[in-house]
Amino acid sequence: MDPTKTSSLRSGRRFGDAIFSALSHSAGIVILLVLIGVTFFLFWGAKDALVADGSEVRGGAGLIAYIGPLIFGTLLSSIIALLIAVPLSIGIALFISHYAPRRLASGLGYVVDLLAAVPSIIFGLWGMQIAGSAVPSFEFLNEYLGFIPLFSGTVTTTGRTMLMIGIVLAIMILPIMTAVNREVFLQTPRLHEEASLALGATRWEMIRQTVIPFGKSGVVSGAMLGLGRALGETMAVAIILSASGGGYSWELLSANTPGTIAGDIALNFPESFGVERSTLFVSGLALFVVTFLVNMFARWIISRRSEFSGAN
Repeated sequence: MDPTKTSSLRSGRRFGDAIFSALSHSAGIVILLVLIGVTFFLFWGAKDALVADGSEVRGGAGLIAYIGPLIFGTLLSSIIALLIAVPLSIGIALFISHYAPRRLASGLGYVVDLLAAVPSIIFGLWGMQIAGSAVPSFEFLNEYLGFIPLFSGTVTTTGRTMLMIGIVLAIMILPIMTAVNREVFLQTPRLHEEASLALGATRWEMIRQTVIPFGKSGVVSGAMLGLGRALGETMAVAIILSASGGGYSWELLSANTPGTIAGDIALNFPESFGVERSTLFVSGLALFVVTFLVNMFARWIISRRSEFSGAN
């Protein structure tokens, strides 16, 4: 090859590498700037409530008394959603990736991807419509499992309970978690699966020995992705739980529900002014911090299980 052409080709590659490096660094800087901007915006909106007297804050009992139950309700509803969605997403992903025929698996994969794009308000309307029909099931849980604090109390006749919110949120985050788990399970090295089967393992034993250990970090990532959506969900919660009793309560079947931060902001922000609106900014700041801590915890878990990642 002509030395001139070789030199020109190398110069072109170096120029392309420099452009790509600059774009990558710029993208990282933009993310940091956006994060700093959001933090500054929340602090600026919350400054009035942070320095105001407790009696002036929304609710009249102080910031902690107002925001504490909302944080509790946000975490409780999100944990319920995760407890329901994680095993279902793993089971659906394993069925699509290792059990279903190829044509059926392809069709189910498309359906799962489409479900992830359904707007949250649709799930909220659906949850509001079926809430009343779920009351008999809630009464059954209250009658036979009422000795557990989660299912104690008086069952509300509307069905709009914390358990219903958890179910709707679980259905909302299920498609995106399933899609992540499916892609992770499909990346399991074929040689590992064949080696396990060659040693006499059944299909389930092969999955337990190779697929699940390989995809642990991906499952955690999918769960944290779903948790992030559940923590910040607004419309579905606002539609189902249009009003809350406030306070801390473990009762999932009664009307005494604490509400969530996102739902509270969506319901009260349009009519709020002054310190009351600033209080809602403090709630948003609290949700921002909770979400940030959850993501940090997820990164820590994934880093501890880096030996199972696809890169290794």
